[in-house]
Amino acid sequence: MKKVRKVVIPVAGLGTRFLPATKAQPKEMLPLVDKPIIQYIVEEAVASGIDEVIFVTSSTKRAIEDHFDRNFELEYRLRQKGKREQLSEIYTISDMAKFIYTRQKTPKGLGHAIWTAKELIGDEPFAVMLGDDVIDSKTPALKQLIKVFDKYQDIVVGVTKVAKKDTGKYGIIDPVPIDENTVEIKRFIEKPSPAKAPSNLAVTGRYVLTSEIFDYLGKQKKGAGGEIQLTDAIAKYIKKRAGYACIYKGDYYDCGNKLEYVKAIVNYTLKRKDFRAPLKKYLKNL
Repeated sequence: MKKVRKVVIPVAGLGTRFLPATKAQPKEMLPLVDKPIIQYIVEEAVASGIDEVIFVTSSTKRAIEDHFDRNFELEYRLRQKGKREQLSEIYTISDMAKFIYTRQKTPKGLGHAIWTAKELIGDEPFAVMLGDDVIDSKTPALKQLIKVFDKYQDIVVGVTKVAKKDTGKYGIIDPVPIDENTVEIKRFIEKPSPAKAPSNLAVTGRYVLTSEIFDYLGKQKKGAGGEIQLTDAIAKYIKKRAGYACIYKGDYYDCGNKLEYVKAIVNYTLKRKDFRAPLKKYLKNL
């Protein structure tokens, strides 16, 4: 049985929905309380058993590389001032996993971004996590997907239930139920109207893929938005092989959306003991 030990995290996008905040910094580096969004993604991956993180970057994403690297000047200053707790936290960031960076030279879509990591993946199964999709869960969402993959050894997509009126915002699957948290995928439908949606199970930024997906991505033509889409390649894959969806337990936040980002900030702040009571009081008064 092949184990999932690598994750590809595409972070090459320009983040135009958050301009001007993202004019000079990656959207993935926007903070949730006191950690950048991308750190929550990596921490979930590591907690799921991943030991190699592959970032697909672009020329504007140097800050991500710097964040997961050592900063000797900062470490020296913290050590001088006796701030051992902060120093330990800084060490932990760079020691979480093995970090590898590869460039997506032109913005050709998510499918193309995954394709650029082909040589780094080889013939292993691997995970894909989108860099602005945060999932707050007791058991890491990716770990829930990997459990399903370990059982079936085939593609697994992370999905969550959305309001029927919101199906037009997501890729929706047509499911065949297996158990409470697992379904087989008959087909994908991209952003269907509520009347045409076969379910309310939306694809939300977590995947476990086999290396065979590269056979499809290599031949994949441009799809929605004139880009090479990962879901198009998966749709072709599951016509010949099985594909599954894990209905993970957790709260999903699309932090590429301004309102969802604000909701995530409130949620993660309320989880902090040092902020919970004063924030609840402030919100109540508001």
